[in-house]
Formats: sequence, structure tokens, C-alpha cells
Amino acid sequence: MHVGIHLSNHLMAEALYQLLVKYGYDHVVTIERSPTNGLTPDVLLVDITTLSHGLLTQYPEAKILLIDTGIEQDKLCATLLKYRIHGILSPHTELHLFKKAIEAVGQGQIWIDNGSVKAVLHNREIVSQSGHISGREQEIIECACQGLSNNEIAGRLALSPHTVKAHLTRIFRKLNITSRSKLMTRTMHAHDAQ
Repeated sequence: MHVGIHLSNHLMAEALYQLLVKYGYDHVVTIERSPTNGLTPDVLLVDITTLSHGLLTQYPEAKILLIDTGIEQDKLCATLLKYRIHGILSPHTELHLFKKAIEAVGQGQIWIDNGSVKAVLHNREIVSQSGHISGREQEIIECACQGLSNNEIAGRLALSPHTVKAHLTRIFRKLNITSRSKLMTRTMHAHDAQ
């Protein structure tokens, strides 16, 4: 997997570069330091300062993983809606979750740091025309927006994978959506509308 790093904090960019090389990623490049040599990054690590439409145009196939370096909640939601973001990661994330986030985003999944999900979901409950989202459904939405699989959600919430799938089916029906990425978008829209 090719990983590009484009952060305004040069020390953090270099630290992430060294960490990824240590983890065994063969193709890691710091965008401002060296050219990509024609290789498009599969995942591009950015912060709010370096994120721009020009960057997205330059690397249209790259999946964007935003490093949250203290973004205000309202600005974070607006950024998620304005740009093609595939994930948000706190700089306080444990190393094994950092690697898992890169892998998940690289595979096309959505990854959102737990704190960001809680801030969005706890500030506004999602209500659809079909009915209210229950507390258990809120928990499942939170886990799904973190990029957890049905099995991982089941383990975290002490449910069976079948029960998680049934809950997700009901949530999708209530919200009139068909995918986890649409669930995340709907969650962000609900927060933005408050």
C-alpha cells in the first residue's frame, strides 16, 4: 500500500513517516519533501491546514485520513461534508489502532476516532421520518462509524453478529440508506443541522 503524508507540522510528518517505514510500509512519501514519482498514494494522511480541493484534485484516487489536531467540532463536521474524507484520527490514537485505521481506510472503509463519533452522536440524536433511533441503535451507529465490522461490534457490545446485522438493517431502513458510508454521511448531516 502506498501512503502519502502531507501535514503542516513537519515534526509530526517525519515521525509518522518513520513509524510507517518501521511498520513495513514500502512506499511511504512525505508529499512536500519528495515527489510521489508518479505513484498515487492509496491513503493520504493530512491535517486541516493541508487539506484542500487542489490536493484532492492532484490525488483523486487517494483515500483521505484526516489527523485531528484539535479541530473545533463545528469545523470538523463542515470539513467532513465539504471534502471527500474517509477517516478521522486523533493524534492520541494508540499505535495498533493507527495501523488498523490506515488499513481500513486503504480498503475503502470509513474510520472515525471514537471521541469524534461520540461528540457527533451525543450532541444530536438521529431521528428519521420512520421513527426514533434507540439507545442500542445509537451504540451500533457509533461503532459502525468507527469502521468496526459486525463481528467487532458484536464483541464490543456483547451481542451476536446476527443481532448486529439485524440492528443495522433496521437502522438503514429507518434512515432510508443502504450503506455504512451513507450512515456516516447521514450522521454528519444530522449534527450539522443542529
